[in-house]
Amino acid sequence: MSTKARTMRGLYFEEFSVGMTFDHAMTRTVTEWDNVQFSTMTMNPQPLHIDAHYAAATEFGRPLVNSLLTLGLMIGISVAETTLRTTIANLGMREVLFPAPVFQGDTLHVKTEVLSLRASGSRPNAGIVEFRHVAFNQSEVEVARCTRSAFMHRLPAA
Repeated sequence: MSTKARTMRGLYFEEFSVGMTFDHAMTRTVTEWDNVQFSTMTMNPQPLHIDAHYAAATEFGRPLVNSLLTLGLMIGISVAETTLRTTIANLGMREVLFPAPVFQGDTLHVKTEVLSLRASGSRPNAGIVEFRHVAFNQSEVEVARCTRSAFMHRLPAA
């Protein structure tokens, strides 16, 4: 029996199919530290994210989680089951929407659907997978969605 551990990975281009869905197992509770650290690290001084007293006087009554952190978590949560070690690069994100706010203490979970597949015309060892990612909070309120194109490795030759 081998003692070598199996390396966790996502799927190769050929392992995806249009309509395939993922209800990702990983979840993440967003903390105040996450929000303040991300906002300051990305040079975003918006007081809606980093100033509790300012945010308390807004219509939200408390700090909003930076939408780019929400986007990053949504895609990041999907990686282990989709593109971990099998992607070459992200080609782009479009139709990025934030239909409801995320607040500190919210726990996000994500669903992904494969929208399309296209073999690369210039690289025979690659293909493009188009995903729709949707994030929900603990109350099943949709808080984010986007369409992402990923440049993916094809299955290695045997």
